[in-house]
Amino acid sequence: MSVCDYKLSIIASGIRKNGQAMNWDDLSVVLAISREGTLSGAARRLGVTHSTVFRRLGTMEEQIGARLFERFRDGYVPTPAGETAAQAAARVEDEVLTLERKLSGQDLRPSGVVRITTTDTLGTILMRHLPAMRAVHPEIQVEVAISNVMANLTRREAEIAIRPTAEPPEILVGRRVADIAHAIYGSRAYLSRHADKDLSAHDWIALDDALASTVIGRWIHQNLRAAHITCRVDALPALRDAALAGLGLALLPCYLGDPAPGLRRLTPKTMAEPRSALWLLTHEDLRRTARIRATLDFLAKAFASERPLFEGRRANASLSRDRGQLKAT
Repeated sequence: MSVCDYKLSIIASGIRKNGQAMNWDDLSVVLAISREGTLSGAARRLGVTHSTVFRRLGTMEEQIGARLFERFRDGYVPTPAGETAAQAAARVEDEVLTLERKLSGQDLRPSGVVRITTTDTLGTILMRHLPAMRAVHPEIQVEVAISNVMANLTRREAEIAIRPTAEPPEILVGRRVADIAHAIYGSRAYLSRHADKDLSAHDWIALDDALASTVIGRWIHQNLRAAHITCRVDALPALRDAALAGLGLALLPCYLGDPAPGLRRLTPKTMAEPRSALWLLTHEDLRRTARIRATLDFLAKAFASERPLFEGRRANASLSRDRGQLKAT
């Protein structure tokens, strides 16, 4: 049993069923089924088998004498009793996670595991700085989760988030490391065939609906409604690669577009819009933890050293030769 599960079992002992304490295993099953909607999903969340979840649920319903979930062909829906149990389980979980964060904040040694979440594009930059961090803090073990979805730092899915965002969530604290500039890019081969076109007349590569709320996604929606879209992708590396392949123009963050030798920036300066910022984020309760503070301090310096790249001041050497090649809109 983990420390978290042990604490939860103690708190949950105050919840009783037919004179017996309802333990955290019972509550965690109800909470997992409520969140996932299926036994298989709950089993994956809990790290147990489908049959174990089925058995625990059946035993619990028999002991309390009430059905907690209605069974339907496409999943499980909580009954009023199930909703009450799930709400109680969520409160227990929140209390323990809060306690863990506060206790972690009393750690004085920069050692242990630090879980970092970041995007696919920033992960590449992070990796080239980790060897130096390892040399400075050999007792800190870094776990990196690459995802374009903001991890829930409140529930300890990660402890540090490295994110490009205009406005970070209010519940997190952090450091703004650099502005992130954007520009329009095209491959050398594509531009050699379409050098005389206005930007609006070009072929374009866009993001799909999964990234519609991002800075680039919103710019595409606002500015390219009438443009000819040749391809849609669901990740920024694919957006860059499609531009490299000559499928059309693409709006890219300069830290992704400028290092690509096969791409040319169409505009000599970065665009006034869209802009976002690079943030290092953590939870308020964790920022004084030694290993978190040490990691944030190191990463802030490491990513600050990349500021010219993020802010579009390290453009391709060929940029000056491209000025005036295309007509501005």
